[in-house]
Amino acid sequence: MNDQPLYMGKISYINASPVYYGLDRGLLPDWLKMVPDVPSVLNRKIMTGEIKISPISAAFYAMNHRDLLLLPDLSISCHGRVMSVLLASHTKMDDLNGKKVMFSRESASAAAFLKMMFHRKKISPLYEVGDVSDFFRVSKRADAVLVIGDAALVNPWHQTFEHCIDLGQLWYDMTQLPFVFAVWVVRRSFAEKNPSRVSHIHGLLLDSKRQGDQHMEEIVEAGKNKLNLSSSVIREYFNLLHCDLDDKKKRAMRLFFDSLLDQGIIKERAEICFF
Repeated sequence: MNDQPLYMGKISYINASPVYYGLDRGLLPDWLKMVPDVPSVLNRKIMTGEIKISPISAAFYAMNHRDLLLLPDLSISCHGRVMSVLLASHTKMDDLNGKKVMFSRESASAAAFLKMMFHRKKISPLYEVGDVSDFFRVSKRADAVLVIGDAALVNPWHQTFEHCIDLGQLWYDMTQLPFVFAVWVVRRSFAEKNPSRVSHIHGLLLDSKRQGDQHMEEIVEAGKNKLNLSSSVIREYFNLLHCDLDDKKKRAMRLFFDSLLDQGIIKERAEICFF
């Protein structure tokens, strides 16, 4: 094994905890260094080469599919409601034409998905990207806000906004398919030069995820402590999340990517290519 340290991204939200359970508890070799951050920063770092393997937004994979390869059987997905990807709005979604919709900087998939949904409904909001962590301030500045990750779980969006639309549920109602928010990828150039190393890391990730699946109560407890929420809320959240990438999820990704192409959000058809 090459002794040079290798840097691998890690989503800093609790949603990726099951995948990293084993790596956080002894599976991580000395030469593999984890870089925790939000999805949008991991997106950027994998394209600059600062990290070689990482979870990234599924839409960002579609935008850069020529440079990346998917790692099999790893994703962050949902079948319907997801709780951590919300459009919080003072009005119904259909009434947001010409109104200000704020996006977090943290996700490419959710932002691309929401723009696609507005386009399908022939709604043209005014988009603004900014800090949405202060939910009370945002509620005064915008008509609606897209919020993802831990912030969606922690803040009382339902108390501040009249409508809270779960994007996982919205997609399922439209397609009867799961939605894939994040995928694990490797830089194509790195994989071509280091296939055995990538295979080894992929195996570590799958082993780590298997351990996580066997210790969900411990993961729930850690999430409860990190976010200061009840065990029942955190358990419900993890029950809605899926970290695999089966045929149905691949089909859902193809539909999502083709929809992004139809709306002009991506410029060419994104091929789903695995390491």
